[in-house]
Amino acid sequence: MEIFREFTFEAAHRLPNVATGHKCARLHGHSYRVEVHVSGDVDPATGWLMDFAEIKVAFKPIQDQLDHYYLNEVPGLENPTSEVLARWIWDRLTHQLPLSAIVVRETCTSGCIYRGDA
Repeated sequence: MEIFREFTFEAAHRLPNVATGHKCARLHGHSYRVEVHVSGDVDPATGWLMDFAEIKVAFKPIQDQLDHYYLNEVPGLENPTSEVLARWIWDRLTHQLPLSAIVVRETCTSGCIYRGDA
């Protein structure tokens, strides 16, 4: 079974490693949406994999570190692409939750899915 909880945060960034003149090299912001997916067996007594509140509690310190910040100044996010951000979030949650995926959306139509290193 797999469940997920979605979170949002607002943040600014710029991409320092794109080609000269690329629009993402300029400072800009996004309304990020992040899905934290966990997987495992359903507990027969509770009827659920885990309480959604557990995912919320685990993600809260990460959300506090990112919301309304300049991502390039967050250690480990000097090149804050969606891909780098997804892995960064995974690394901070993987020891707390049985993760199966981290989904990061920068816009309504663009994002990435990270499922850990195989």
